[in-house]
Amino acid sequence: MSDSPKLIFVTGASGFLASHVIHELTKQGYRVRASARKNKVEPLRELYKSVPSIEIVEIADIAHGEFEELLQGVDAVIHTASPLPGRQDVDSMLKSAIDGSLNVLKQAEKVGIKKFVVTGSTISVRDDPRTVGVSFRADHWNPVTKEQAKSGNKSVIYAVAKKYAELAIWEWAEANPHVDVTTINPPFLYGPFAPLHLPVAPGDFSALSSDIMVYSLLIPTGVYPPGPGYADFRDVAKAHVGALRTPPTVEGRKRIIFSTPDGLDFNTVFATLKKARPELEGRLINQPPPVYPFDRYDIDFDRVEEVTGMKKSDFHTTEETFVDTVNDILDLEKVWIENGYVIPKTLPSIL
Repeated sequence: MSDSPKLIFVTGASGFLASHVIHELTKQGYRVRASARKNKVEPLRELYKSVPSIEIVEIADIAHGEFEELLQGVDAVIHTASPLPGRQDVDSMLKSAIDGSLNVLKQAEKVGIKKFVVTGSTISVRDDPRTVGVSFRADHWNPVTKEQAKSGNKSVIYAVAKKYAELAIWEWAEANPHVDVTTINPPFLYGPFAPLHLPVAPGDFSALSSDIMVYSLLIPTGVYPPGPGYADFRDVAKAHVGALRTPPTVEGRKRIIFSTPDGLDFNTVFATLKKARPELEGRLINQPPPVYPFDRYDIDFDRVEEVTGMKKSDFHTTEETFVDTVNDILDLEKVWIENGYVIPKTLPSIL
């Protein structure tokens, strides 16, 4: 039996969450083989050239491509790749979300891989984050339908894509009981960049992922997130890696609804930010925070600990998440300005 560290295959290597997953894996002693599209492969290889335990490989089409050879020798798969709302039409997004997830799992299973951790979303669990009740459990599903996706609303399209992709995963898992699948379903993700990340070109707000909503808090005319539920990128990455160690004997679907245990009060966040970065006085969003019907998601933290090994005390605090995120945003903004970029008065939104 080999004493080499386990090799984990990570999809979507150029993504914000994947960069944290890769960092967490290497920190915990795993080897990593991570996939990306052709235009990201060389930049990622350059980024990780000083880390011999990380290998970057190309997958041109994760939904339909053949890449079994890239999965040889792999012990488990962490599948983070997912289309973002607004980047594809309705049919393409649904197809890529469902086919992409199943293609990875099916090809991995063919070469003998049995352990899978997949990034889901609370959007597949609940409906509107502003009005729905606060208790979320593994048997809850968003009632949104494929027919509703035809409305063209990109948030609805994204919800449908995430829901039906996850449903397809569980259908496949139940048809293949010898495999061990975990889905990690977080809400909006906030947090700093991973220690190693691709450079962000001036004005490339899409590279900030959902941190664009934190950036929006730094703009007087900005907007608030539609709900208070969130998780720190670093905690979600740790949950993915922790789930690799869960034995398949754990009862029930390992469908983990994941969110910070802290409540989110923007007035407290702003006070903390101004204390940490006094220069923010006068440039924060000028509208008062909305009144949300709750300040955090009520999730099953016992189940989170059972499957991921994470206790409530292991999570980053709200203050840590927002201060660390804003520090990185301001550092990035400084670099952009030094390169002649003029920060706009309004920001694009991923919502």
